[in-house]
Amino acid sequence: MDLALPLADPTLLPIAVAVAAALLSLLLYLRWRVRLPPGPRPWPVVGNLYDIKPVRFRCFSEWAQTYGPIVSVWFGTTLNVVVSSAELAREVLKENDQQLADRPRTRSAARFSRDGKDLIWADYGPHYVKVRKLCNLELFSPKRLEALRPIREDEVTAMVESIFRACTVPDKTGKALVLKSHLAGVAFNNITRLAFGKRFLNSKGEIDEQGLEFKAIVANGLKFGASLSLGEYVPWLRWMFPLDEDAYEKHNARRDRLTKIIVEEHTQARNKSGAKQHFVDALLTLKDQYDLSDDNIFGLLWDMITAGMDTTVISVEWAMSEIVKNPRVQEKIQEELDRVIGYDRVMTEADFSNLPYLQCVVKESLRLHPPTPLMLPHKASANVKIGGYDIPKGSNVHINVWAIARDPTLWKNPLEFRPERFEEEDIDIKGHDFRILPFGAGRRICPGAQLGINLVASMLGHLLHHFTWTLPEGVKPEDVDMSENPGMVAFMHTPLQVVATPRLPSHLYKHVPVEMNFGF
Repeated sequence: MDLALPLADPTLLPIAVAVAAALLSLLLYLRWRVRLPPGPRPWPVVGNLYDIKPVRFRCFSEWAQTYGPIVSVWFGTTLNVVVSSAELAREVLKENDQQLADRPRTRSAARFSRDGKDLIWADYGPHYVKVRKLCNLELFSPKRLEALRPIREDEVTAMVESIFRACTVPDKTGKALVLKSHLAGVAFNNITRLAFGKRFLNSKGEIDEQGLEFKAIVANGLKFGASLSLGEYVPWLRWMFPLDEDAYEKHNARRDRLTKIIVEEHTQARNKSGAKQHFVDALLTLKDQYDLSDDNIFGLLWDMITAGMDTTVISVEWAMSEIVKNPRVQEKIQEELDRVIGYDRVMTEADFSNLPYLQCVVKESLRLHPPTPLMLPHKASANVKIGGYDIPKGSNVHINVWAIARDPTLWKNPLEFRPERFEEEDIDIKGHDFRILPFGAGRRICPGAQLGINLVASMLGHLLHHFTWTLPEGVKPEDVDMSENPGMVAFMHTPLQVVATPRLPSHLYKHVPVEMNFGF
């Protein structure tokens, strides 16, 4: 994150000193007047920004060891409260849920979301309630998830075929492959088919022009989101850090242009053959019923893309890293898969209920490696108390999901990858048990949680049923880099390299494309 200050103008020095003194006085006043949570001592103007290590959730976890499970962290002049215990997470997400349901928006997020006209960045209020209802009752309903199941299974079998081809080329047999490169294709094609009803591929199986544009827009959006200046955290300094408004306008126009083309394609197709189950058709069909503007529809579509694409890849790669480090777990999953599925067919989502250990592996991986380790921040719309401390209106509250899931007072041997803990106790991972919160909880819980669980379970099940996985020759389990990249989502710092060995008859690796032509 670039927080460098511009070259100082000597004429501004007296003003800067006066403002810094005023801010210091304000901080001291707040500490005396209200009982804020403890935390590292903030510097004038910048607060704790320069004390925060790049991988924030690990940094905040370390600070919790010093200051306790609730910590004040100053991002410039904005108070951020980080919670690292299940008990306090319950206070935030259940007991004070309504007062802490707003969302702070950076200038980038405000422009991308049209000031919160989507779901992710919307404040809690009538608009949020409306689009949330739309997601729960329509877009992510059990009926629609089941109707879209062929897409998920189709893309997963395509992944299996790509790995089979990669590992059976004569000069590649027994050689390591970068797993992430195969997972990314599933995530990309799955989310574009769910959202837009199409694979961005040409007749040769290569990404077409629209697909390349789509990927460029996603990459550009991530670049904008990552380049935050000090002005984001110190509002009165924003005049020194102006946004490149022209660049944001061009990005939004580019995104809207592609979306409008796809929406128009769907509108014409619906007029000819009726609506399909894809999200874009659903939103267009429900536009009048839910009083949705184009900004709402575009925002919801891109929310699904940004929320669903990376998190799936992250979840499966981390799970596979733990599995190759623990051969006992791999053998146990494969014994279950062989017993239930056998060797003469491939797994489908209909098999999930008969694969309890696979479900435990999914839960254990999401416990140790939640794709969003720091839950997206909540914003206080009123003064509240958490853990006996005052949280002033306008403060931001973060839940350190990663730290809670590794708390030794909640979990026996918390750093050990042991799926059996979920056999010994039936633990919910969709917001009811505050010890494990990979999808959040309360009013802002991820509406696509079940979709995410199904896709991760399907990908893992197919990977482990079709292949035996080992580390490259000479690589020991302790050599695998289990550190994370900085960022809002937690990719592995070093992409996992593994050796895949087919274990089923060769005809079960062939991908048979599925076309979704059915309607409601």
